[in-house]
Amino acid sequence: MTSQFRNIGLIGRVDSDLVRQSVQALVVLLQQRELTVVLEEETSKALDSHSLQVASRKLIGEVCDMVIVVGGDGSLLGAARDLARHDVPVLGINRGKLGFLTDIAPEDIETGVSCVLEGNYETETRFLLETELKRAGAVVGQSDAFNDVVLHSGQAPKMLSFELYIEGEFVYSQRSDGLIVSTPTGSTAYSLSGGGPIMHPRLNAIVLVPMFPHTLSSRPLVVDGNSEIKIIVSESNHVSPRVSCDGQVNLGLQPGDVLYIRKKSKKLKLIHPEGHQFYRTCRDKLGWGAQFIDG
Repeated sequence: MTSQFRNIGLIGRVDSDLVRQSVQALVVLLQQRELTVVLEEETSKALDSHSLQVASRKLIGEVCDMVIVVGGDGSLLGAARDLARHDVPVLGINRGKLGFLTDIAPEDIETGVSCVLEGNYETETRFLLETELKRAGAVVGQSDAFNDVVLHSGQAPKMLSFELYIEGEFVYSQRSDGLIVSTPTGSTAYSLSGGGPIMHPRLNAIVLVPMFPHTLSSRPLVVDGNSEIKIIVSESNHVSPRVSCDGQVNLGLQPGDVLYIRKKSKKLKLIHPEGHQFYRTCRDKLGWGAQFIDG
């Protein structure tokens, strides 16, 4: 069967021998199918001499019909922020730990990827958050997040004071270690560790999870996914807090800064092998009901 994907991009974490092995296995598989392989430039440096095409992280989404990311969920998070703008579908090979996003195991590369190439796959779209940091009315920082945007003190243990607005409506003033603003995708990540709910990926919602709030009545809050979230950092803070996007991009804040968080217009298109089920992934990764399987 002729694959609808002819130009396949490969992105892998270059500091891992296991990732390199999987990338090399993918190159062999794709070339056997007479498909064009395009290596992300950093990934290409980790491989032995080759004659494959190479493209930058920014460009690979333009020239490929599909991009395969090899690594853990963190690798896919980084790729998602660059690839979403191109509307290119992304397939994940898990070389990490949990693998909520990278759902093909290394030992299943041949069968899993072959099924996708033969048209036996499912697609879903996931939205990202865009963050805009303003100081005295001027934009001083921007970034995107696939999982979450986290406001924190940047040093421990220090509490922050801030005000939260949703769609222009004042919600509360809070003193806490910070605030996690998560997409449904990120609800199984840091947000979950902070006591937030698990949200199905198809939900159009954002969850806000306070981090150790200085009140017993503060709880996670789920809001409409189209909401604009505004956080004003109190002038009374004696620390310079930080905002991290997916734990990979960091922006420095000052007292008085204003942070805006909104849904990004461009979405990421994920590919899963046929038969993918979100709740089964939760059972497998989070151990739901494991104690009853043999009982």
